[in-house]
Amino acid sequence: MHKKLLLLFLFFPLLILAQNDTIIKGRIVSDLKDLEGVHIINITNIAGAVSDNEGYFSIKAKTSDTLLFSAVFLEKKKHIITKEEIKQKLILVPIAPSTESLREVVITEYPNINAVSLGIVPANIKTYTKAERKLIAAGVFKWYSPLLIPLGGMSVDGLINAISGRTNMLEKELVVERKEFLQEKTLDYFDDEYLMKTLNIPEEYVDGFIFYVVEDVPFSNAMKVKNKTQATFLIHQLAVEFLELKEIPLKPEDRKSSEVEQIKEDKDEN
Repeated sequence: MHKKLLLLFLFFPLLILAQNDTIIKGRIVSDLKDLEGVHIINITNIAGAVSDNEGYFSIKAKTSDTLLFSAVFLEKKKHIITKEEIKQKLILVPIAPSTESLREVVITEYPNINAVSLGIVPANIKTYTKAERKLIAAGVFKWYSPLLIPLGGMSVDGLINAISGRTNMLEKELVVERKEFLQEKTLDYFDDEYLMKTLNIPEEYVDGFIFYVVEDVPFSNAMKVKNKTQATFLIHQLAVEFLELKEIPLKPEDRKSSEVEQIKEDKDEN
């Protein structure tokens, strides 16, 4: 009996304290717009909460409890709950933004440190495009004696794919892929604005003109070796040819350029 009274005596204050706890609703007031992620800890009863982006929070507390507000972007603050605040529907807690600024971050580039120098990728390794990988996987067919097949002189898969026509199909895909790459590279060198304003290609013919120029062997070779000067000279000639082919009226400067080129060709023939 005495033990029961002793336990009741010990736990009664705790029960009273627990009964006095209530849910406090509050809002953090600050100059910052986004207040999400502020941690609110009731030091007295070790209850915790986190604010939303507008600074609203709710936490279990009672009169005289101490709330600790903590966030990287705010000054730390302790707030003691008063009797008046217990009765309020919403308490406001003003907190100043943190005055601690991040140190300057300096990014240093080390050109000599790369995947090759670190041993991740072997030096001078050749990379292949998607179409090239498919063609290699199919086995590039070369005519050798079938007797050399066991010695690795000819791929069996390559022979089968060549007979079935798959190799030929993959080679055509590779040609198309390379032309697509060349088209993209051409547009990197000469954008739509350059084609329309400098070369006078109508907007609706821009795509067709790009298809037209990549079929020209001298222009393609100039682009492959990244000779932009030669590529620029050639694309101007091709623009005149394209406009004449489409029967699009040439501007005076284009007509004059075309006449000069024709005179040069006539002189070369004579």
